[in-house]
Amino acid sequence: MRKSGKLFLIALSVVLFVFFGQTARAELTINVTGSQSEPLPYAMPDLTGTSYSENTLGEDITAVVTADLERSGLFRHINPDAYIQKLTDTNVRPNFADWQAINAQALIYGTVRETGDKITVSFRIWDVFAQTQMEAKSFTASSESWRKVAHMMADYIYERLTGEKGYFDTKIVFVSERGNQLNREKRLAVMDQDGENFQFLTNGKDLVLTPRFSPNMKEVAYFSYQEGKPKVYLMNIADRRSSLVGNFPGMTFAPRFSPDGTHLIMSLSNRGNADIYTYNLKTKTKMRLTEHPSINTSPSYSPDGSQIVFNSDRGGNQQLYIMNADGSNVHRISFGEGTYATPVWSPRGDYIAFTKVRHGEFHIGVIKPDGSGERLITNGFLVESPSWAPNGRVLMFYRQNKSDRNGNGGTAKLYTIDITGYNERQVKTPADASDPAWSPLLH
Repeated sequence: MRKSGKLFLIALSVVLFVFFGQTARAELTINVTGSQSEPLPYAMPDLTGTSYSENTLGEDITAVVTADLERSGLFRHINPDAYIQKLTDTNVRPNFADWQAINAQALIYGTVRETGDKITVSFRIWDVFAQTQMEAKSFTASSESWRKVAHMMADYIYERLTGEKGYFDTKIVFVSERGNQLNREKRLAVMDQDGENFQFLTNGKDLVLTPRFSPNMKEVAYFSYQEGKPKVYLMNIADRRSSLVGNFPGMTFAPRFSPDGTHLIMSLSNRGNADIYTYNLKTKTKMRLTEHPSINTSPSYSPDGSQIVFNSDRGGNQQLYIMNADGSNVHRISFGEGTYATPVWSPRGDYIAFTKVRHGEFHIGVIKPDGSGERLITNGFLVESPSWAPNGRVLMFYRQNKSDRNGNGGTAKLYTIDITGYNERQVKTPADASDPAWSPLLH
């Protein structure tokens, strides 16, 4: 069971005011507060078409949209068996009494049309109790991109009703794992955030760890024993070709891109000491940022690139530190019990996620950049590698069970969780999975 996470649950407060004649009514919204409430009940009939293939496609798109919204924990799709009015035309005004009768607070319905190799999805969002249209929107794309259209639609609905950006039209790069823990195959893989469109990026011959997307989604930086030594590599996603990042003595690991994509930041370990360096991808030159007789690793940039968070044992045990992007003004921000690792800055800049080990148990937590507001949101035998959704609202991580002395068991799975500690869910993968990294929004 989560401990302190229970104190920071999500609330979905639907702001509804009675509408009398010309009296103004506040628009339907979902507000995030500090306590849990029920998800917003909404109705969404299947998108309709004028042919069997369009109707089938409409059902598929609707299923993806409702699954996206449901996984967020903020929405509850009302069972279509309860619907009273049948809607087939977006130009027809709903009979709001029928939707109020089933307690739908929002109504979303629309159409799908196929024209050659293109599809157009059009839909409207209605505030049921105010009896007003909130939005009308259309998306056009290639027929083979129907899942992307569905994720874009879910993102639009999520943003319109919450005021926050969605995170559904995104990719996850991660390590796909198979085999006994004593002889584990680890391959880079990529998939949509809902587990669909899975693809391998490497063949499994070499151990790979900690993949990270570039900001433009064209490359992945990762750590590998490709040539027998632990080094950082850069893969071009389009042609799957990898190249060694620099030719440094010792071991390089924990790579991440700068926010503008021009640099990699990483740790270089030589003669038992690890320090943080940046590597200019254009000039192929490196710059040392820390110089301390301790282990300094897991660097992550702030969203504006002006600061870097990292962990170091310079104070006796692993703690979190922040420094300027040039290595100046190093200061410690964590002071809690236990050891801290793998910090990563939120895309919104308001929190830093981290892994913490305390009393022999792993935790995922968040802390503000000034060191205040630390809270632990999930725990387990091994929970590791937090990665932020692009809206800074949700974290993905992996959870691994204990294996026996022969290496059996020890399954590893991906999970998502709201930063309040609410709505933890497993992400489907075809095999075991670890080291997830969330992409930016694709649209």
